[in-house]
Amino acid sequence: MFISVVIPTYRRPDLLSRCVLALASQNYDLTHYEVIVVSDGPDDETDRVIQQLREFHPRLTLRYYETPGRSGPATARNMGWRQAKGDLVAFTDDDCIPSASWLRDFSKSYVTFGKELVSFSGKVVVPISDEPTDYEKNIAHLETADFITANCACSKKALELTQGFDEDFQTAWREDSALEFELIELGIPIFKLNGAVVTHPVRHARWGVSIQEQKKSMFNALLFKKYPVLYKRKISKSPVWDYYFMIVLSFLSILFFLFHLVAPGLLTAAVWLFLLVKFIIRRLNNTRLTLHHISEMIFTSVIIPYLSVYWTIRGAIRYKVFFL
Repeated sequence: MFISVVIPTYRRPDLLSRCVLALASQNYDLTHYEVIVVSDGPDDETDRVIQQLREFHPRLTLRYYETPGRSGPATARNMGWRQAKGDLVAFTDDDCIPSASWLRDFSKSYVTFGKELVSFSGKVVVPISDEPTDYEKNIAHLETADFITANCACSKKALELTQGFDEDFQTAWREDSALEFELIELGIPIFKLNGAVVTHPVRHARWGVSIQEQKKSMFNALLFKKYPVLYKRKISKSPVWDYYFMIVLSFLSILFFLFHLVAPGLLTAAVWLFLLVKFIIRRLNNTRLTLHHISEMIFTSVIIPYLSVYWTIRGAIRYKVFFL
């Protein structure tokens, strides 16, 4: 059977090259699959790398497209699968390394199931150090995710029925959950394949990366609006109340001190500090205890509750849904 592999990318030619080279080395007939790379916007450097890869692997069917402008990976993936010639469309990311048997395992499972409406979720391996950073530990959660675009496959019929990825998700966050939830609501089965393995190395992250990551909270509101029951069942049953308590306590403490109410000011400040220390300890648990990392956790832990709630509320307002 013929399989199409779709990879969204943007200005990461070295990572993309590593991924495509792994796909060129599959234990699967080269004439039975194609690789479709879609850049999220014009990208001359990626275009050059694609040309080099075509010269290096002339037997590999490697197709390349560019979206008109930056719209997010959901848009890039949709452009890719709509151009796909395969009955089955596999998805991975440019920073991933599919195992040699990846496509063969998807193919065998698809043929065994024998129906047009089906999807699969493979196994993701995230190699991290014995003493990981908080960022590495968060990326490692991909190993336990039910369905992520780093390693999944859908029949083209299933993608046509779901209309693919929701392009309202304009960043790499929750767009895979939106597709998963749509598959569930339409009754399209999702099979877990532990044999279809993709390795997801952790890229270097700059100091304080978790601050920027909070912006993704905005798209939690969008996912909740579209799939409230599944969101509560599979993502989160309730808000992170500690964040709200910390914000309220900090403002109350400031007000008390402004009005020279020292005792209640000290009390609210003490409770805020207790919640903050608990948050810092939780993030440092089983991580790298270096001065560099500890200072990052302290600094970012002070800021994260405010930014997380800000982006959450902004998302609720933007998407017109009550969401905390």
